[in-house]
Amino acid sequence: MTDLDDLDRKILCALVQDSSQSAGALGRKLGLSQPATWRRIRRLETSGIIKGRRLRLNADALGFGVTVFLGVKLARKGQVSLEDFERAVSAIPEVQTVEHVLGLYDYRLRVVARDLSDFERVLRRRIMTLPGAGDVEANVLLSEERLPGPIG
Repeated sequence: MTDLDDLDRKILCALVQDSSQSAGALGRKLGLSQPATWRRIRRLETSGIIKGRRLRLNADALGFGVTVFLGVKLARKGQVSLEDFERAVSAIPEVQTVEHVLGLYDYRLRVVARDLSDFERVLRRRIMTLPGAGDVEANVLLSEERLPGPIG
């Protein structure tokens, strides 16, 4: 594990809040020069602590008013490879994330839909027809608060 000092933690917290800010702007907030800030960010990237910077879209603004977390249990383990399931589910545009988990279900999916009837269509026609798909449990997202994580 890479040793993180207070400045590294502040950089990570600031980037979690807004990853689009420049090294210069971030450095000004933290009292560092742009080159020093950039060197720290590059070190955090090359060490694997920063895995990338992702754009988060507002699903509501795009017309996707429903977010559902699906627990999916594979019906025929051994007959369908995990890679086949992951490849097939990743091709569904409404599926935002695919997480292989340990517990009651094998996978946790984050699915967006325009409304509940649209979600039902996605579930019946796309997800339940996937290779190996078995039992599912749906949890509809009511609200969400993004937290900075364990680095703050």
